[in-house]
Formats: sequence, structure tokens, C-alpha cells
Amino acid sequence: MPNEKYPHVNKANKYARDVVSGKIVACKWVKLACQRHLDDLKKEKKRNFLYKFDRAEGERFVEFAETFPHVKGEWARKKNNTLKLQPWQCFIWVVVFGWLRKSDGSRRFREVYAEIARKNGKSIQAAIVGLFMLTVDGEIGPEIFSGATTEKQALEVFRPAWLMANKADEFKDYFGIELGGTAKNPGNIYCLENDARFEAVIGKPGDGASPHCAIVDEYHEHKTSELYDTMLTGMGARSQPLLLIITTAGSNIAGPCHDKRSEACKVLEGTTKNEELFGIIFTIDDDDDWTDFKNWKKANPNLGISVKEDFLKARLQEGIQSSTRQNIVRCKHLNQWVHAKTAWMNMIAWKNCGDPSLSIDQFEGEPCWVPIDLASKIDIAAMMQLFRRGDHYYMFGKYYLPEAALEGEDKTHYQGWAKDGLLTITLGNIIDFSYIEDDLKEFRSRFEIQEVPYDPHQATQFATRMMDEGMPMVEYGASVPNFSEPMKEFEALVLSGKFHHNGDPVLTWMASNVVARIDAKECIYPRKEKPENKIDGIVAGIMGIGRAMLNSSSTGYVQQGVVDLEAYRR
Repeated sequence: MPNEKYPHVNKANKYARDVVSGKIVACKWVKLACQRHLDDLKKEKKRNFLYKFDRAEGERFVEFAETFPHVKGEWARKKNNTLKLQPWQCFIWVVVFGWLRKSDGSRRFREVYAEIARKNGKSIQAAIVGLFMLTVDGEIGPEIFSGATTEKQALEVFRPAWLMANKADEFKDYFGIELGGTAKNPGNIYCLENDARFEAVIGKPGDGASPHCAIVDEYHEHKTSELYDTMLTGMGARSQPLLLIITTAGSNIAGPCHDKRSEACKVLEGTTKNEELFGIIFTIDDDDDWTDFKNWKKANPNLGISVKEDFLKARLQEGIQSSTRQNIVRCKHLNQWVHAKTAWMNMIAWKNCGDPSLSIDQFEGEPCWVPIDLASKIDIAAMMQLFRRGDHYYMFGKYYLPEAALEGEDKTHYQGWAKDGLLTITLGNIIDFSYIEDDLKEFRSRFEIQEVPYDPHQATQFATRMMDEGMPMVEYGASVPNFSEPMKEFEALVLSGKFHHNGDPVLTWMASNVVARIDAKECIYPRKEKPENKIDGIVAGIMGIGRAMLNSSSTGYVQQGVVDLEAYRR
């Protein structure tokens, strides 16, 4: 039974349940965010789970938010008309402020990535977060920053905060709020009770800043992560800081915002783990028809409230009628990243193929393909072991990395995997191929190696030595014709549940990094958006499947027609 003491928490939890059940239409990422919260509620009582859900804290934030008056739109003209958070808004902020650490009671989530389409009230929500962190969060001398690339954009969050504080007389009197500037040119907001300040920041703040809360608005407009990095590094002295990124989609897929979005997506999919990052993205799904207005509700949760139906329908017609406006409409009102490549692998299907009880020891003496990708001597290399039982495939991996590649703050994932024994670390600045040669010889003693497919790039000497040892080396060039059909077969195997792995986090990370575009001839090829997004294990796996297909009577695509690949790729 819901606890009537916490009506907003009840509303938030009901929203999560309704989204997961399909009662509320939502995109994949919102469903995953809701499922994550519901799963964590089940884990809460387990001793090894580090977090607890404090309903009173979640309720406190929403109650605080709903004391403020409207300062924009038609509601602002009505007297005594305070904000009322919608269920989707309650969900976000109840989760962000309600989850605490069991160890010390401080807040769990230190970072929030919220991608929300225009006109859905994201600036007002961010403004309330800033005022909350300024006054009632329990920090002494908190510094709150609203940062953006231009003054106009920085004021999109800061001005509503200033106006709400100015109109809320009880709030001003209780906390001793002083406001600099005027409504037209707002200055800093000061809280005398706890010696706090809230200010707008354009560009990079000074290195001496010590933010308790940093709000980065429209992060997609930032060409570099300089503002984000400065804010984050300045939070070290704070007990429970919060870095809030609230943005629409953009077009710069090489920029820091798309990187953060990708991280949030991987956390939601369970590909990577970051218990301190809360992410939610309101958009349409990849296979949705963007011209069908019924899908627009997914990207516009405030449809009919702060964003009007006739306004969005006009934008839809604008996008349909003008090819030059289409990308703008889809980007700003459907949160679709312009020019972004679509991830190749369905990561939910991939996770369902994982079985931690699988071990390579279970395949002792069986036929095996051992594809190798030695694409780089200075970073990760992969040697996979592929087995086939009937029309099912089983794959395991060995990964190699020179010790020099472990250095740097951006290599924490490598460091963790090395500590867990998932990477073989070789001495020096480049990979010592003798480690791979020794492992390959050991595999020959244990399994019936059919072939060792390899890309000749950077592997000629290695292949020559192995041939001299009697290994069945097979050159496998990195061309579209060589990769397209095996890559489609790989995808079909995963979607049909006929591909199996042991939950290997390195391989899972690599699978999530693969992107592919289909050319005019419907050929595909594995690619990565950034050099640091390694895909070597998957590339080697495709090579192995390619060679295994040549030794099979199957017509491919898991007996043709069983899996609708196009439905998953759209």
C-alpha cells in the first residue's frame, strides 16, 4: 500500500511502474531509467547494496519545488498559482534526491544527465534545483553556478531562479535572500542564513570556485568539456555535490555532450557501471516513424501542459515540408542527434545472451576458431575463441594491453579490468606478441583449432612465426565484402538467442562501442565513433564467424528470415 505521507513519492513510483508496464508510452531510455529505480528498490534491503531510498528526502524536494510561483507563460498571470510537478518530473527529482548512501546518509547521485526536448520546462526544473541546493541542502557556504557558453543561455536557468526567489516572499524572508540586479538584468542571489551564493557563469569559471551545485545548460553547445571539468574538479571539498547537465540533443557528435550521453546510455543498459550517475533521455525510439505524431509524446512528456499540441503539430508539418528544417525539428523537438550514428548491437539482446556459468573449460577438445585482431601495438589487442554446437555459437576472449596504456585518469576501466584479471598486461610501451603466441600454443594443446583468422595489418611477422609452428593461419582482410555478411550473421545470432558469452565485461563494452552505417548495397562494416571506443574483440568475433560460416551448410542469418534484422537496425 502506498504511504499517504509521501504523495509525490507515490506518484513517482507509480510513474515508473506505469512506464515499465507500457501503460505510459515512453522510449527505451526512459523505460530503462524507471526499471533501474524499481530494481534498486528491490536491492535496497540486501546488505551488500550500498544505497537506501529515503522517501522523506524525495518528498522534501518536491514539496519545496511546489512552493514557488510560476514565472513564465499563461500560469504566471494568475495570482497564487504555484508550480505543480508532473509525474515524470516527480520521478526524476524524487530519485535524484531520495537515494542516499547507507554509510553516511549523503546523496547517492552526484551527476545528472537529463536530455529533454524544448518547451518541456527543463530550465524551470534546473532553477528549482539551484534554489534548493542554495538554501535547504545543509551545506555551509554553498556556491551554486548556472553555466553556459553565452550570457543569454546562462540566464535561461538563472533568470527563472531569480524571478521565483523574488516573487516568493516567505522564501526570501525565511532564508534571508538578497537579490542583486533587477528582473531585466538579474545579479547574484545571496542566502544570508548560510553564506551562500547563486550566480550565472559564462564560459569557464575561475579555478578557485568550489561549487556545491553546478548546472550546465544546453551542454550540446559546448565545444569542449572545459566548463564541466572545472566544475567537477572544484567539487572535491563538498560533502554531497551535484553536477546537473540539462540539455536538448545537438549536432556535434564529437563534442563532450554526446560523450556524456553515451556514458548515460551505457549505464542505463548496464554495459558500464556508475552508481553515482542518473541519466534519463526523452526521445523517440530508433524504429519509430518520426512523422507519426503519436510518437511525439515520448520526447515531449509535458505535451498538453507546457508545450501545446498545435505548436508541435506545426513543427511536424514544418519538418515534413522543408528538408532544410527537418534536422532542426527532429533535433530540438524529438531529441534526435543530427549526424549521430546508430549503435549496431541491441544491448538488451546481448545481455540476454550472457551466461556467467559458461566456461571455456566446458569445451575441452572441441573444434575451435581463434580469430585475432592485432590492430594496435600500443593499445588493446584481442584473441577470441569461437565454438559451434549445432547452430549455436559460443565465444570467449583474451585481451592484451601494454602496461604503458594503463596510465591516465581516463583509463580507469582498463585498470579495473587488469585488477580483475580480465586483461593480460605486457611489459613496455607496446604489446609483446610473445604473450599471444604462448596462449595460442596452449589453446592448440586443449582444443581442435580449425583456423586462426587474422588481419594482415601489423601481423605479418606474427603470422609467419605461427605458420612455422604449424598453426592454421588464415589471412582475413579488413574489407567491407569480408565483413558485411558475417556481421549480419553475428547480429542475427544475438537477436535469435543463438549466440552465447559468459558476461565478459570487456567484450560487452566493445559490443556497445560498435556503430555501423548501411550503404546503398545494404553492406555494413564495424566502426567506432572515437579512437578510445575499442571494438577489437567484436571485430575478431566477426572474422571468426565469417570463417565458420564457410564450413557450415547454413544459408546464414540464422536460416534466413527467422530474425528481422531491419526492424532492429532502424
